[in-house]
Amino acid sequence: MLELYSMNLLKRMMDKIDTPVWLEIFFVVIILLRIPSLFEPFYYGDEMIYLTLGEGIRRGMPLYLTLHDNKPPLIYIMAGIAGNVFLFKTLLAAFNLVAVYLFWKITVNLFPKNLNFQKVSTILFGILTTIPLLEGNIANAENFMMVPTLFAFYLVLVKERSFRNVFFTGLLFSMAALFKIVAAFDVIGLLAFWLITSKRGDLLKFIKDTIILSVAFVLPIALTFVWYFLRGAFPEYLVAAFLQNLGYVSSWKRSGVEIPFLVKNGPILTRFAVMIIGFIILWFLRKKISRPYIFIVAWLLSTLFAVTLSERPYPHYFLQSIAPVILLLGMLFTLKNIEQTLVIIPLTLAFFVPVYFKFWHYPTTTYYTRFVKFATKQISKEEYFSGFSSNVPTNYQIADFLVQSSTKDDKVFVWSNDSAAIYALSRRLPPTKYVADYHFLDFSTKEETIKQLTQNPPKFIVITANSFEFNELADFAKEKYLLINRVGSSQIYLKI
Repeated sequence: MLELYSMNLLKRMMDKIDTPVWLEIFFVVIILLRIPSLFEPFYYGDEMIYLTLGEGIRRGMPLYLTLHDNKPPLIYIMAGIAGNVFLFKTLLAAFNLVAVYLFWKITVNLFPKNLNFQKVSTILFGILTTIPLLEGNIANAENFMMVPTLFAFYLVLVKERSFRNVFFTGLLFSMAALFKIVAAFDVIGLLAFWLITSKRGDLLKFIKDTIILSVAFVLPIALTFVWYFLRGAFPEYLVAAFLQNLGYVSSWKRSGVEIPFLVKNGPILTRFAVMIIGFIILWFLRKKISRPYIFIVAWLLSTLFAVTLSERPYPHYFLQSIAPVILLLGMLFTLKNIEQTLVIIPLTLAFFVPVYFKFWHYPTTTYYTRFVKFATKQISKEEYFSGFSSNVPTNYQIADFLVQSSTKDDKVFVWSNDSAAIYALSRRLPPTKYVADYHFLDFSTKEETIKQLTQNPPKFIVITANSFEFNELADFAKEKYLLINRVGSSQIYLKI
């Protein structure tokens, strides 16, 4: 029902306004910019974890109980549908084109007579969500959750606030949150926008619509609770996908020292206060500024809080804020009124975030020049793969050996910084629920790991040269297993 309704809405959107020629040309540009991503190797850590858990889904294994990671299930379902990097990136490309289309529709609604705004904003959005600078080429949850989020905000702008439309908007936000729970903060921006733009006497309607939106938002998430309860994995799902993310907020700065509550949580409380103060300022200025300005800034404030929640400097986090940031840039470049000046204030706040938190970024020119050299045979496939990580050729060799020497049902334990890549490449799964070395370091102990391997011994144990020191595992492998192969400095043991 949800899919049918959303498809009908998209069809009506397509029929109502013809796609302009410039946008169709830009779609071709985006596709060309995405071609190199289709030839990337199995290397990026998060993607490898998604594909490994996706393999578990394809085999009917209940996630979180048998295989662990800390996101809701939709990103793993996408990876399971894809099955490999090429198809995963193809799905990402399709989602990105839909996201660009929806973003353009939002620009048309915000400033229907300002063609320059529509062009500048859409082109900037399409490029920044595609190129490697902010990891637009990586199949992360932020890239996928953009589509339901943008669709939801489009409905908010163009549809009346009927029960049906508000309910469907809540479902879309819930779908985004089932990719990554931080998408829920976009709802705060929407509620702030509704409240600030409500007319006198509309408080009752605001409360009613908030309840409808909240029920619709909670419903799909509650259904996933029922699903995992029936699979016997509810406690693990609740902890991994939701409760662990509460500790994730402060996990970047670890220490064994007891820290007072206000000292530890002072920064996040300050950022929350900034968001609320921003909403209050919009409220007092609501009669002097336009509805589009209120909408964009309220959206930005809520996403910036989400982006900085964990204080981690990963560039793909900033993708959650990229739509309102680009809309403000579009206003700055194309408007000729007082709001052209006013946008400098929220834009300053937006650009302060990646600078203050020292967000990483990835080289774009190198990415494309390396692909051109590979496509024109100036460098070999191995040289091309090594450009992403020097460990990639070794991982491929290890995976090839495992594929040739085992069946899909054979368990393999890999101790490596790239363990998930080897699992994803070989389509072999571990005898434990953890697929990445940091999972063991964060949620288990070396003693517990050896105990699990003793109780459920894998056919192969792989210890690579780039792994964390684990002497107990090396001793266990030498005692219970036979060293049968070396790939560089990596060792492969066969169960005796």
